[in-house]
Amino acid sequence: MTIRVLIADDQMMVREGFSVLLNAMPDIEVAGEAVNGREAVTKVAELSPDVVLMDIRMPELNGIEATREIVASGTASKVLVLTTFDLDEYVYQALRAGASGFLLKDASARQLADGVRVVASGEALLAPSVTRRLITEFAKLSAAPRVMPAAHAAYGDLTERETEVLVLIAQGLSNAEIAARLVVAESTIKTHVSRVLVKLGLRDRTQAAVFAYEARLVTPG
Repeated sequence: MTIRVLIADDQMMVREGFSVLLNAMPDIEVAGEAVNGREAVTKVAELSPDVVLMDIRMPELNGIEATREIVASGTASKVLVLTTFDLDEYVYQALRAGASGFLLKDASARQLADGVRVVASGEALLAPSVTRRLITEFAKLSAAPRVMPAAHAAYGDLTERETEVLVLIAQGLSNAEIAARLVVAESTIKTHVSRVLVKLGLRDRTQAAVFAYEARLVTPG
């Protein structure tokens, strides 16, 4: 199936460059472009793309607020945040707002396409080691990390194994790596991950990782 992408960035050269790279892929199609966060929200409602490449710093409505509105709308569209630096001070906020991962603007054509595919598939944690480092760094920098409402009650509904899987997700492990760690089949881990997401009311693995940090199930460091 073709993955439909919306590119939201206020720089025309970035939009055009990403469009050329993505449209060259046989399984990816650029469904539209947006020049600011407000237009991105509108275009998502109109086009229902599979993935939104979202710049953080945009006029009218920034990428964080746009991401929050898109996620709150209940759409199935996944947001992939674009940033210039891998420790951009706003990336962690974007992940908390509901973004499924992040990608550096200087990513190669292959990295860009692979990132879109990963997010579209629901795996969500891009470059686990880098994303894990980013989440850890910003959890450290947060003066008062918020525990999500009723977080303790929510993860209390998880079984011991599901809680274990949640912690490993937060540590950046893939399904295959978790399966190897727990010595079970990868299909079993996929089932556990799905149950964790449903029980916690989360969209994807990235949101699960953020939840685990904010509920203090995982301590940064």
